[in-house]
Amino acid sequence: MTPESVMTIGQQAIEITIMVSAPMLLTALVIGLIVSIFQAATQINEMTLSFIPKLLGIFAAMLVAGPWMVGMLLDFMTRLFSSIPYMVG
Repeated sequence: MTPESVMTIGQQAIEITIMVSAPMLLTALVIGLIVSIFQAATQINEMTLSFIPKLLGIFAAMLVAGPWMVGMLLDFMTRLFSSIPYMVG
């Protein structure tokens, strides 16, 4: 196993992690921004106000993007496990 192959596997793992986490993180970002604008407009300064909308939004994002996320992870793991004999030999 060469250092280049280790770096390639690490790079692919980081890319998959970013792509899988992006739908949930972007959903939380957008909902947090909308709630912040609402709080600024109405002068309601409640810190816990954004928790429930973010929780529901992330749950919805997981329902919508969940099959895609699982497919990406399964594809990566299948490629990783199928390349083990070539890395060892």
